[in-house]
Amino acid sequence: MCGRYASSRRPEDLVELFGVEKWEPEETLAPDYNVAPTKQVHVVLDRPLKDAPDPRPVRQLRVLKWGLVPSWAKNPDGAARMINARSETLHEKPSFRRPFAQRRCLIPADGYYEWVTGGEERQLEVEGKKKRPRKQPYFVLPADGSVFAMAGIYEFWRDRTLPDDHPLSWWVTCSVITTDAEAGPLAVAPAEGPGSLADIHPRMPLMLTPDRWDPWLNPADTDVDGSLRKLLEPPPGGLMRAYPVSTAVSNVRNNGPELLTELEAPEEGTLF
Repeated sequence: MCGRYASSRRPEDLVELFGVEKWEPEETLAPDYNVAPTKQVHVVLDRPLKDAPDPRPVRQLRVLKWGLVPSWAKNPDGAARMINARSETLHEKPSFRRPFAQRRCLIPADGYYEWVTGGEERQLEVEGKKKRPRKQPYFVLPADGSVFAMAGIYEFWRDRTLPDDHPLSWWVTCSVITTDAEAGPLAVAPAEGPGSLADIHPRMPLMLTPDRWDPWLNPADTDVDGSLRKLLEPPPGGLMRAYPVSTAVSNVRNNGPELLTELEAPEEGTLF
């Protein structure tokens, strides 16, 4: 899954990296080292400009809310439960099928945080024999330091309690697509602890390599049962590294570059 990530790159750098044609500097976000569900996030998408005479899609850097609200929802209360969309069922779920066909985006990140989930711990919790232990968080990122471009989808929702001209009458929200975590060895593994992403957690955000950015963003492709599903295939293995970070990241109120500092070993008293 993806429940927390870091996004510290400057908007100007994202504009250059993704070939963005349209963005509003006054709407861009400050670096965020602890991006949590329901926060505002940067996304890259291809869409015609509103009220523009030219109908061609334009690559844009936009600010959306993390936690998808389906267009048909009566209210936005379930947004925090729709931060992730499973790649395996994306094409058939009512909340995700249409956005998958028509509204795909990239969600840039430095990397994501994941808390280790051990098999013995899961079983003890199921049996009710042990309180939930303090888990060791890990930061997962491309080993070469490149941007972690997460596959995403977005949707529009109209708040019918507000008038048409109200600035908050339309919500634009997004979800991160997830896939099975890589079971192969990490490109760079911590000295102590997991040797693969699957050792940390069974799910991970779907990272799209640069060769898939344009096809993924292309709104003209609506083939959910063909070409689009092929883009959901996991990237080549061995591209990622992971290292332990402070449990301070577990508190959403903490936010700063120190959260990305690599620890020499897991913190004492945490699980792995």
